[in-house]
Amino acid sequence: MHSTELSKQHWLLILTLSLLTFVLGTSEFVIVGILTDISSSLNMTNVKTGTLVSAFAITFAIATPLVMSVTSHLPKRKWMLFLIASFIILNALCVISTSYIMLLTLRIMTAIVTGVLISLAMIVASETIPIKKRGLAISFVFGGFTLANVVGVPIGIVIADDYGWNATFMLTTFLGGLAFLASFFVLPHKLSQVRSSIRDQFSLLTKPRILMAFFIPALGFGATYAVFTYLVPILKEMGTPNKSISIILFSYGFISIFSNILAGKIASQNAIGRLRFVFLVQAVVLTSLFWTTNQFVLGLINIGLMSLMAILLTTSTQLYLIDLAGIYQPKATGLAASLMPVASNVGIAFGSALGGIVYHQGNLMNVAWVGGIIAVCASLLTFFSHQLDQKQNTSE
Repeated sequence: MHSTELSKQHWLLILTLSLLTFVLGTSEFVIVGILTDISSSLNMTNVKTGTLVSAFAITFAIATPLVMSVTSHLPKRKWMLFLIASFIILNALCVISTSYIMLLTLRIMTAIVTGVLISLAMIVASETIPIKKRGLAISFVFGGFTLANVVGVPIGIVIADDYGWNATFMLTTFLGGLAFLASFFVLPHKLSQVRSSIRDQFSLLTKPRILMAFFIPALGFGATYAVFTYLVPILKEMGTPNKSISIILFSYGFISIFSNILAGKIASQNAIGRLRFVFLVQAVVLTSLFWTTNQFVLGLINIGLMSLMAILLTTSTQLYLIDLAGIYQPKATGLAASLMPVASNVGIAFGSALGGIVYHQGNLMNVAWVGGIIAVCASLLTFFSHQLDQKQNTSE
């Protein structure tokens, strides 16, 4: 596309894809808030019910790139509509689920559908929006997840409190229906369709530049979650009243909306070049928590800045992976689009685990140093990757 302006049809598509990610995000994240309700209803321990979360994450990370590779030849519009319809059916079955095994199976299947739909949404946004507006479009699509955390999840939890956890899945089923209708009328009919072998797809993962790009968001998310995972204990150590913690967490999610907007700005030009310094700022913000949390107000301001920095990397790294695939293996852009969500899950698991090890070894606030060090590593990797880009551009 040569136009640099967004038409009404472009905006309809962006909002439709954002609605889709909002629905998918609500379905994925709300389970954490209703675990105790499910435990009580199905007479299980909270630990066993927690496997609904871990199974979803593991399936998402493993299955998404595999399914994207195997189905790369399918017409995107029909495939997306089929997946959204499958999402609706799976969530409807969760409403009537009466056993742990049934619910676990449904959540695993939903994880596969979710991962593939997210990847396809990113590809469609990247392919159909004018190149200079791709950053804005992708940031809106990612914004659906942010809104899911800020709006969708709380609503789902309130519904579970009033009507039971099954009713929460009625909500996600209904939202899935809205996403299907919007997608049916708005998704373009002529979307790219690339026929390639699984070997072509997975050859992408043998490219060192792709692996480097994969670990940039993994380290970026790892830096945040080394601290965020233990934010509630940190708030309690700061002397935060229990009743105020939920308000602070809501505010954290609200601030991340602005982080998502800034992510689109960063991605608009020289994204990886800018991201080098974003990670350095993130390192300062995270490390500063070691001192600022000694004072309640300063600590809250610092936590707000942490939220603002948290997802500045998303849009840039998503587009970077797709663009690199276009250079090294054009037939594998579908697989490339799935790598950022997978990287984020890897980073969350890695950061949480590393932060947990340090936390249990001594001072809780040492997790701030862990987060800062990981962010510096992300910056160094981004510096190196950007340098290689510059050399490649010069040689061409």
